[in-house]
Amino acid sequence: MESESESGAAADTPPLETLSFHGDEEIIEVVELDPGPPDPDDLAQEMEDVDFEEEEEEEEGNEEGWVLEPQEGVVGSMEGPDDSEVTFALHSASVFCVSLDPKTNTLAVTGGEDDKAFVWRLSDGELLFECAGHKDSVTCAGFSHDSTLVATGDMSGLLKVWQVDTKEEVWSFEAGDLEWMEWHPRAPILLAGTADGNTWMWKVPSGDCKTFQGPNCPATCGRVLPDACVATNQDGSLILTGSVDCQAKLVSATTGKVVGVFRPESVASQPNLGEGEESESNSVESLGFCSVMPLAAVGYLDGTLAIYDLSTQTLRHQCQHQSGIVQLLWEAGTAVVYTCSLDGIVRLWDARTGRLLTDYRGHTAEILDFALSKDASLVVTTSGDHKAKVFCVQRPDR
Repeated sequence: MESESESGAAADTPPLETLSFHGDEEIIEVVELDPGPPDPDDLAQEMEDVDFEEEEEEEEGNEEGWVLEPQEGVVGSMEGPDDSEVTFALHSASVFCVSLDPKTNTLAVTGGEDDKAFVWRLSDGELLFECAGHKDSVTCAGFSHDSTLVATGDMSGLLKVWQVDTKEEVWSFEAGDLEWMEWHPRAPILLAGTADGNTWMWKVPSGDCKTFQGPNCPATCGRVLPDACVATNQDGSLILTGSVDCQAKLVSATTGKVVGVFRPESVASQPNLGEGEESESNSVESLGFCSVMPLAAVGYLDGTLAIYDLSTQTLRHQCQHQSGIVQLLWEAGTAVVYTCSLDGIVRLWDARTGRLLTDYRGHTAEILDFALSKDASLVVTTSGDHKAKVFCVQRPDR
């Protein structure tokens, strides 16, 4: 892929790779943004002109956007038990995305259909500040690697970055219809992909920019390697992708070749479903690698959670949900996989046995996104019921 520099200063950008995935056409691009392996010392030198103050906690009054929930019973208009510890209720429409600050895991940023994004505290739901000024649904939000910056992006392509400690906007850009957004794992560099297939990269807050032209089709997802992808294994050598034809493909990050294909039994038994053909009622919605065993999990729209053995490339367990899976996450250092689904429930599964460990309830509509704290003690969810919730994870097997 050919790159175009819109600013000479961006030539000093630290080395990294991005992946872009394009709908049904299953185009996988590995873009080398700079030759040679990453060098932390070079990266530090390149970033020395960006001066961030250390994060300071600022106490503000309660904006009445949070509710502490009891452990059981019905609260207000809640239908059924609510297992959550905290409910954040400042959004006035569906809440599409959530991200936790990576440094302390004490802050969350959420974005929603109400064109708003908020940064708030997990312990009590207190609002720290609103990321104001968006003109369309906020579908992407995330903190920088050191938690000093938070970025938000809406469907129109307007991206904004805020300094967390000062609560001030430090950078903004309009890039076109936004598909994905991702921070560099070690530097204040923001990447994003747009519906035309292009990838953008900025130094923040200077705004130095590079663009990488795509193949004129939507880039529906992108990630920085080896830190993450749609899913990558521990060393970043393997990529797992999913598509609307219910196929999950294991791809070599080095060669780009497909080295394995997984399909659930319900789809594999349909002989008339061709390569790349969309299933009427099913598709891959989320997937990921286990960090301690050669296992991969794939979540499907029909509610199937499939656990595949990578060493034999066979189905190990098939766990059924009552409704479609929206997202899954593996707990670091264990063989436990978390799922959230359209029935508003978070479930924990033991991938070794396929057994359901526990579940958490409280939303009155579908869960649209969720995040897991580093120590796996908290799950934060967002939902079509206009709320974000914090659940305390308690497991007898820990």
